[in-house]
Order: sequence, then structure tokens, then C-alpha cells
Amino acid sequence: MAALSGLVSSLESYRGRDRLIRTLSYGCQLIGGLLAEQSSVKSEVGKRLLVISAQLSHCRTVLRLFDDLAMFAYSKQYGLGAKEEDAIIRCLSVISNLADQLYYPCEHIAWAADAKIIHVNSTRWWILSTALWGLSLLLGIGRSLKIILNLRRKLRNPERRSASKSFRRETKMIETQVKSEILTLLSNLADLANAIHWLPPGFLWAGRFPSWLVGLMGTVSSLISVYQASGPHSEKSDDS
Repeated sequence: MAALSGLVSSLESYRGRDRLIRTLSYGCQLIGGLLAEQSSVKSEVGKRLLVISAQLSHCRTVLRLFDDLAMFAYSKQYGLGAKEEDAIIRCLSVISNLADQLYYPCEHIAWAADAKIIHVNSTRWWILSTALWGLSLLLGIGRSLKIILNLRRKLRNPERRSASKSFRRETKMIETQVKSEILTLLSNLADLANAIHWLPPGFLWAGRFPSWLVGLMGTVSSLISVYQASGPHSEKSDDS
């Protein structure tokens, strides 16, 4: 009952629903991609799962039409990161916020073009939005690596060594932060692999992933996001 209550509570929020839809979408793509390569019966089931995955992904695209203001509010609150002590982390975060802010209108234009609402070439806008998402992920990876480095330096600092309860509590808190950043790093790496795949062919491994591998990367990222959201720490996420 507790698990069901937690699920219902999560579904009442926009972010909670988005995480569930994202996980189901990539999960269907993973299983559907694997089954599509099997015998005729399994292949038919796989194709249907891939259709479900595509529809769930489209659902998320439509829901993101309303994310611009929330992202703007977050970026405005963070500003130039005056409260951030590390200049590198501050710089990475500001540029990442800018990339995220630009991502949304580009995706909206691509969606509107596909829906025949406006008459422009949607392909270039999908490419631009994917490139901005990839840039944001790359900056997030750099940010996580710098935070992990700073936290580990803090743990090794001899001036901190003490047998007091406050020292042990602080050490445990720092170790928890390190684990959280490692999970964020792995999630961003998995998403970056997919972002590169969706760029025009010829760039690294763009266009070379089979459907099941895209589903696997997305499922790993989504499950990490769900796990982090269920814990005491949760962060802004702009997944695609």
C-alpha cells in the first residue's frame, strides 16, 4: 500500500508523471526493439511496442510546450550563480541554463512544423533542439565531474579530521552528495549517447544505434531519475 500511495503521489505532480511516461516510453522502445528483431509473431508485438513508445514520446513533447516559463523562473532565480563558490561550476551552470532555455522554443517550432501549424522545415529545428540538449548534457557532465572533484578534495582535507559526531555526520553527507553526483553523471552520459545518435549522420555514432540500444540508454537514465526523485535530493531535469 505504501508503494501504491507513493506512486499515486508521484503521478499527481507534473515531474512525477513525466518521469513515469519517460520510463515507459524508453522501456517499450527497449523491449520493442529487441522483439522486432525476432520471429514474425514477436516482431509484430515489438512493432506495436515501438508505436506505443513513439506516442508516449510525442505526449512528452506536447507537455513540454508549457515548460518555458518554469525554466525561465529557474534561470532567473539562479541568475549568474552569485551564491556558487566555484567559478567553473557557476560558468557551466549559467551556460547550461541558457542552452536549456533555448531548447524549448526550438522544439516547439519543430513540433508546430510537423503538425503543419507553421510552414517551415522541421528537420533543422529538431537538429538544433537536439544539439542544445546535447550541449546541456555535456555541460552537466562537466559540472558533475567538478563537483565530485571538489567534494573528494574536501573529504581528503586533513583540517577536517576529527572524531566528533558533527564530523562523521558531515562526512556521511558529503559521501551521499558524491554518490548523487555520480548517478547524475551516469544519467547524463546515457542521455548524451542518445542525443548524439539523433544528430545528422556522420557525426560520431549519429544514426547508428538500433532501437533497443536507444531504449536501453533512455531506460537507464530514466530509472536513475526515478531513484533520485525518491530520495532526499532531487534536481532540475530537462530530459528529452
